[in-house]
Amino acid sequence: MNILYIMFDQLRFDYLSCAGHPHLETPHMDALAAKGMRFTRAYVQSPTCGSSRMSSYTGRYPSSHGVQFNGYPLRVGEWTMGDHLRKAGMSCHLIGKTHMVADAEGLERLGLAPDSLIGVRQTECGFDPFVRDDGLWAEGPDGFYDQKRSPYNAFLQAKGYPGDNPWRDFANAAVENGDIASGWFMVNANKPANIAEEDSETPWLTSEAIRFMEEAEANSDQPWCAHLSYIKPHWPYIVPAPYHDMYGPEHVLPAVRAAAEKDDAHPVFAGMMANRIGESFSRDDVRERVIPAYMGLIKQADDQMGRLFAWMEATGRMKDTMIVITSDHGDYLGDHWLGEKNLFHEPSIKVPLIIYDPRPEANDTRGTTCDALVEAIDLLPTFLDVAGGTPAPHILEGRSLSPWLRGECPSWRDYAMAEFDYSTMPLCEKLGLAPKDARLFMITDQRWKFMHAEGGLRPMLFDLRDDPDELVDLGASEQHQPVLDLMYDRLQDWALRMSQRITLSDAQIIARRGKSDRKGILLGLYEPEEVAPELTEKYRGPVPKRNS
Repeated sequence: MNILYIMFDQLRFDYLSCAGHPHLETPHMDALAAKGMRFTRAYVQSPTCGSSRMSSYTGRYPSSHGVQFNGYPLRVGEWTMGDHLRKAGMSCHLIGKTHMVADAEGLERLGLAPDSLIGVRQTECGFDPFVRDDGLWAEGPDGFYDQKRSPYNAFLQAKGYPGDNPWRDFANAAVENGDIASGWFMVNANKPANIAEEDSETPWLTSEAIRFMEEAEANSDQPWCAHLSYIKPHWPYIVPAPYHDMYGPEHVLPAVRAAAEKDDAHPVFAGMMANRIGESFSRDDVRERVIPAYMGLIKQADDQMGRLFAWMEATGRMKDTMIVITSDHGDYLGDHWLGEKNLFHEPSIKVPLIIYDPRPEANDTRGTTCDALVEAIDLLPTFLDVAGGTPAPHILEGRSLSPWLRGECPSWRDYAMAEFDYSTMPLCEKLGLAPKDARLFMITDQRWKFMHAEGGLRPMLFDLRDDPDELVDLGASEQHQPVLDLMYDRLQDWALRMSQRITLSDAQIIARRGKSDRKGILLGLYEPEEVAPELTEKYRGPVPKRNS
């Protein structure tokens, strides 16, 4: 069986109609959910792109793989999805975005050429890249944000779009009075991007995915995993016609926020509310411009899912391909007086997760939902299970979701974890923290959401049963000290997990027990008769004669 692993960037869990959005219809993703299982409480392990994705691609927490924020290199030698799946006989390919930064110093130290097979896999997060495009071809006074080549820009140039960066000038900009109306300026979010819809980023990557599947099956019988990683609905918030005006201010849901959230707010929360992004998205006029464009980007994505699934159905590929739809994180969009995603409220840290498993064993769960506490790091163990590989719990910190897909009720985790390192943000300096202390940890269970802040700051706590919108912070409540104590016990248990001994499994360690005697190590013996004769044979007998 093959695996199509689809990830959108910055797609909120509640912006699908199957998740209850009252205005945004996503019939094609809904249809996949009707044929599969939708997980209602799926959490990423970090609310920022690079860190979250590295957890998904390694099956490990940020503090295990070390990528705590965007721009942090993934160290050479870290086990990735490609490493695990290739060992199990399944190839692993990339179509789109990873937001990975290569460990250039590590490659040089080990003498690995970046253009060698192993070098490419180390620089591409373990994938064999079919097309790699992180989709942020932004340029400032000091140069480009991304120094790599843009395959999407090359595609646009081949289609006749002029200039050295049509991503900037056409795909992510409108036109006003003959001038570029950049999508970076949110005032332009209600304008149509100056590009033919079929040439925009989401249709382009969908076409690349179809091309990959055609070539993969023409050239090999090996099962494959293809990571189709879309750039949108990530900002810049602008979308081509006809999607730019499908939605308007009348479709924008009221912001989930309360004035009381600003009263004696947690210092980290207060700092994020006060930054430029938070202040912008606290304005109703900004939300009324941006959110309709965000919805249009999602509608376009759903239409492309319809195109992709129809092609797979017509070519028979739906019968032997597991399809996963998820996101790397969400987007506050003004909820809790915030924009972007850099805290642990549900709009940021909880993501959509739909899994369609074509195997007969999954027939009983089609069209159902699962409320278990699922983590993004569970996907890689699931894929390894599908590939028929040997489980690797000494490396992978997630757990296979296969039992849920089969309708079983396995013994499962009591809480889900996430981490966030904000040491590179100006907020760290404003709070007077050392980089090592600018760290946040989240624990959520079936009722409570807990956030711990290093640096001597108080925790945050929300009662998801009585306060599902997370508007009342109970972190300073003496009445809730028993809940806080429980959460700190859990945080300690999690922090003491075995996460770095990845070169030997428990089974290998157990198999080694008692074997040192047979290698000639005989510690603690007083006389040879204490052990079997064959163990001391090399240490008994006549003394060899020296040559004269």
